[in-house]
Amino acid sequence: MSDSEVANRRHDHAFGQDRRRAGERRTALVIGLTATMMVVEIVAGVVYGSMALLADGLHMMSHAAALGIAAFAYVYARQRSRDERFSFGTGKVNSLAGFAGAVLLAVFAAMMAIESVQRILAPVTIAFSQAILVAVMGLIVNAVSALILNPPGRHDADGREHRANHDHHHHDHNLRAAYLHVLADALTSVLAIVALMFGKFAGLNWMDPVMGVVGALLVAHWSVGLLRSTGKVLLDRQAPAEVRQAIRESLESPGDCRVIDLHVWSIGSGQHAVIVVLVSADPRPVAHYRALLPKDHDLAHVTLEVHGEERDGERA
Repeated sequence: MSDSEVANRRHDHAFGQDRRRAGERRTALVIGLTATMMVVEIVAGVVYGSMALLADGLHMMSHAAALGIAAFAYVYARQRSRDERFSFGTGKVNSLAGFAGAVLLAVFAAMMAIESVQRILAPVTIAFSQAILVAVMGLIVNAVSALILNPPGRHDADGREHRANHDHHHHDHNLRAAYLHVLADALTSVLAIVALMFGKFAGLNWMDPVMGVVGALLVAHWSVGLLRSTGKVLLDRQAPAEVRQAIRESLESPGDCRVIDLHVWSIGSGQHAVIVVLVSADPRPVAHYRALLPKDHDLAHVTLEVHGEERDGERA
């Protein structure tokens, strides 16, 4: 094989990770909003001696840290996209950040549950009017942040980006983790407002810690779902059955070969690597089989191996 032929067969291993993603810009904007609200609440809490404001400001600091991890992952994956030390690019960096975000969500849920149970067992005096004001302010900031991360008609709650032609979805676990952190914050604000309103106007002070437990359970549920989806990517779990079946059928449909080994796994947001071994009585060039592969499953890295079919102990 000549040097020119070898050069033509080389391919880029960046797999699109060198491009700035929309999620990166959105996450940076949300970090700005969250950090601003965090500083306002902490300063106001110290100046006015309000523990409610100070506690909520410190709570937002934890979410700002989680969003910071998401932003760092976007930048790192983009800047190292052509680093040859990453065999299949840096796509999994975003899934790793999503996994870290899911762990932080689980910790946040545990802290919510512990604090709520403590307040059920040992009720504290609540400054309802001030607490309601803080919760409303937090809800507004988080609602705006959620709309930035998940614009109507562009992403769903699973962090899946819809292309213009609606042919398939992209899974950005990093963006999903950031979105779930904001959603968790918004949820706690909503539950707090409901509970505080019942406490102020109906005297049901116990509603506040009970709503905290409810919120913790919901956040824990989101965390488990994100841990499962990111864990599948990080552990190179096989792609969904429909993706593998589409690849198998596309190769075997002409009827001149059989797939005897197939591995398909995610290497990034909506991207798959494929290793497939074929046997055929009349083997053709690899380019022939590569052209048969489906074009709608983002097969970013494909390795094909073709063998002649054995007959009576001899190869055809």
